[in-house]
Amino acid sequence: MKKTILLSVFVFSFIGNAQTPSPTPNQEVQTAKVVSVEKEWDVNLYGFIRTDYIWDTRKSAQVREYNLNLYPLDEVLDANGEDVNKVGASNFLSVVSRLGVKVKGPNVWGAKTSGTLEGDFFGNTESSIGLFRIRHAHINLDWSKTSLTLGQTWYPSFIPEVFPGVANFNTGILFNPFGWASQVRVKQNFSKEFSFALTAYKEREFTTPTAATGTQNSASTNSALPTFHGQFQFKNKNWIAGVGAEYKSLQPLTVSNNLVTTEKANSTSVMGYFKYSNDKFYFKAYGISGGNLNNMVMLGGIAGYTIAGQVEKYEVSKTTAFWVELASNNKKTAPGLFFGYTKNHGTGVDGATAFYTRGNTATRGVDNVWRASGRVDFKQNKFRITPEIEYTKATWGDLKSDFSIENNEKKLGNLRAMISCAYSF
Repeated sequence: MKKTILLSVFVFSFIGNAQTPSPTPNQEVQTAKVVSVEKEWDVNLYGFIRTDYIWDTRKSAQVREYNLNLYPLDEVLDANGEDVNKVGASNFLSVVSRLGVKVKGPNVWGAKTSGTLEGDFFGNTESSIGLFRIRHAHINLDWSKTSLTLGQTWYPSFIPEVFPGVANFNTGILFNPFGWASQVRVKQNFSKEFSFALTAYKEREFTTPTAATGTQNSASTNSALPTFHGQFQFKNKNWIAGVGAEYKSLQPLTVSNNLVTTEKANSTSVMGYFKYSNDKFYFKAYGISGGNLNNMVMLGGIAGYTIAGQVEKYEVSKTTAFWVELASNNKKTAPGLFFGYTKNHGTGVDGATAFYTRGNTATRGVDNVWRASGRVDFKQNKFRITPEIEYTKATWGDLKSDFSIENNEKKLGNLRAMISCAYSF
């Protein structure tokens, strides 16, 4: 009896399933679409583990235990007439290893939403090397033609699609702006290829020049105005090109010589860039010229002018820099060449009593720096190993009261050999 009942249930179940029609291809697609719509959040972890071996022939202006080199230091003679900076240095470092997360969520006011939180172990100061620091922390609202970015990300003068692909972590620093800032950026797409972006930001990484009694980034926080940057960009499958301009007004101090002050250090800058890329190679070029580019890790900054009984006044040092790069787009073996040049033009006003600048000592300063490097990327899946040879030469001279250089010029070079290994995920 029990066997009969079980057999009946099985037969009716089979008949019922057989009469249920199979889903059509359209129904399968609709089902997939429903599942996709229901997935409101998407979180992706990314980053890389990286180790660099570095060897230098001369002491250089540098940060984080020689991980990032800027320019060779000036000649300094000891009691026997020997140059104390003519010595080598080497190191193994993994502090630029990176960890980040990208998030996509439900629409807000009709805009697609996304966010990025990223950091590395470079630290914010020499004493904090190895500690986690924030690089990017921003959200993005994207409508069909307009997008809004809020938070910390690249300075608008740093172009993510057009920056040096060198192995050295300096990423072309001194010749290409570098750093991040908290900002509000509105981008308008006029067409699929042409856009304009307006950014208002406050300098953060790296810090602004600090006057004698100021604090970190006080020149930025004391200023009621943010820095404004406008940029046009053209972009298609093979080409990227753009031009931009920036206005910056910083207030180094609120009290100077025991007097209330509102003295500003005002500056402007212009920049331009382009990139051509195809399946075989790419070519990049970038140029920038302007005042007080110090916070973007470039030469110059602010000069102070003080008269007894009066508040300190300011003039900005002007800098010009450019670089070019040619490299292979081969997926396994990709050689590349880089060349960069930067020039210090001074403030143009004699009589400075203090320099809040990069590229000088008390009596000597850097007039210009050039760098050439060659590398080969060896890539396999997510692993990359890159040997690179880099030569940097700086021209030092006597420092004038307008931050320009003349007399007793000395050309000094540093050869850096390095191997960088990275495993991405």
